Amino acid sequence: MSTDVDGIVRDVAKAIQTDLDGLTTEMTSMFVEVIPEFRHDDAVRRLMIASTSSNLGAICDMLALNISLDDITVPPAAAEYARRFAQHDLSLEALLRAYRLGEHMFVQWAMTALRSLHLPTDEALTTTSRIALLTNSYIDQVIEGLIDIYESERRRWDARSDAARAAQVRAVLDTEGLDLASAEHMLSMSLRGWHLAAIIWTRPGSPDHTRAELGAGAALLGAAAGIAPLTISADEQTYWAWISSTGRPVLDTGRLERELGGHPALRITVGDPSSGLDGFRQTLRDAQRARAVAVSGAAPDRALVLHSQVALAGLLVDHLPDVRAWASRVLGDLMRDDEATIRLRETVQVFLDARGSFTDAAARMHVHKNTVHYRVRRAEEILGHPLTENRLDIEVALLACAQLGLGPAEGP
Repeated sequence: MSTDVDGIVRDVAKAIQTDLDGLTTEMTSMFVEVIPEFRHDDAVRRLMIASTSSNLGAICDMLALNISLDDITVPPAAAEYARRFAQHDLSLEALLRAYRLGEHMFVQWAMTALRSLHLPTDEALTTTSRIALLTNSYIDQVIEGLIDIYESERRRWDARSDAARAAQVRAVLDTEGLDLASAEHMLSMSLRGWHLAAIIWTRPGSPDHTRAELGAGAALLGAAAGIAPLTISADEQTYWAWISSTGRPVLDTGRLERELGGHPALRITVGDPSSGLDGFRQTLRDAQRARAVAVSGAAPDRALVLHSQVALAGLLVDHLPDVRAWASRVLGDLMRDDEATIRLRETVQVFLDARGSFTDAAARMHVHKNTVHYRVRRAEEILGHPLTENRLDIEVALLACAQLGLGPAEGP
């Protein structure tokens, strides 16, 4: 690049510097008009103006003083504004868009300054190209630093916000005698309507991006309910989530189960809908019991478990040794865990649920009625008595085997 062009670049930079305050006002006004995220309160607006001014000043200094790009860093005011952007949960895309719009506006100012110099066309084009290249390089370098600043602050702020929210939610869950108004004030939300809680967790040995997976699980839950959930981090691998609404929440469980197929590390259990402050607490307890069944049950790989499906097993899960011993007394050798006996238990369960109808049970299992008849008679031989005798105990014991994964009780 010739010395003459470098000199013209310096002259253009100095011309822009003479009206830097006015140009800063023009650019910040453009940001506010075009980008909704830039419509701040007075304190943040002042920081936005300082950020814009510091970047314009840095670009002019780079052009006027021939400062190397290697020496360019994010101006302190711009760095602080990026942090404030992250703290207010404003999108990084909006911030980066402002930098690109600002770059375009600066090059337009430079071209206006060049026209006043009445240069030959070749020199004007070469100088414009030089200014555009340097300005673009400055923006690229600053943006790279801003992305790191924004994302670091977002992680720090999220962790701080999550911790505070989790402490408030736990206080509402655990404080005895807490009245409704105080609980609502602590959570900054109404608790008078309906609530549906869920436990979202990742299996042990899941990839390192656990937090992202948990966030994806919360998003899937919200999409299936049509309402964004309140979520808190219960531990490094677990979220608690609540769907709250004035009406009884409706969850599209089919959709949720299908979409969980794309996230093999995720597991979700869902409580029963309940209302009011007591309901906010109860539905979480339901989801926790469903989780206890899920992790100790016969189908640990099932992605979605509803409390309504395992409510009775949820009451038994804390007493597994006693339940196993009782079920073993009720079922005897029908507790064996070989394939043939498991098939007998499944058939008896369906048969009893079908109110003793061989035809209905056969249709549900997609087998011949005679097959159901044979298996029922074989189960009765193993039990030593008809299914009509002690029927309720048999049904509960079979349910415990199926949902809690019970095997034979150990003993001589």
